[in-house]
Amino acid sequence: MQIREMTLKELEPIYDVLGQLRKELSYKEFEDLIYDMRHMEYKMIGLLERGELITYAGVAVQTNLYHKRHLYVYDLVTDEAHRGKGYAKEMLAYLVDYAKTAMCENIVLSSGFSKEGAHKFYEKNGFEKKSFVFLKVL
Repeated sequence: MQIREMTLKELEPIYDVLGQLRKELSYKEFEDLIYDMRHMEYKMIGLLERGELITYAGVAVQTNLYHKRHLYVYDLVTDEAHRGKGYAKEMLAYLVDYAKTAMCENIVLSSGFSKEGAHKFYEKNGFEKKSFVFLKVL
């Protein structure tokens, strides 16, 4: 098993896994957004087994007034064929080390209402529900 930063040359396998979480996202839109997010130091982290992408995390170190310096996890998904095998837990352990190395005080993420299994997973791994996210479509 290897966990490493993925490159822009690896967008297709990333999309294959990420698309299982972001079903509404076309490949073209995904590619455009990845390029747009470069300015915010969005990092694409992959957990690979024998060269195959198993778990993907899209993250960025950010600073704001309420979380201070933190690692924001935008995306965390394990390929459906490999779920329940501990890969996401391995990725979270890596992200904790990554955040500590980046001198972050917290790891922050948002998870949708329909993701109760994910919520239990996060709580089991030390995350607390702290707020609600509100969205207004324009």
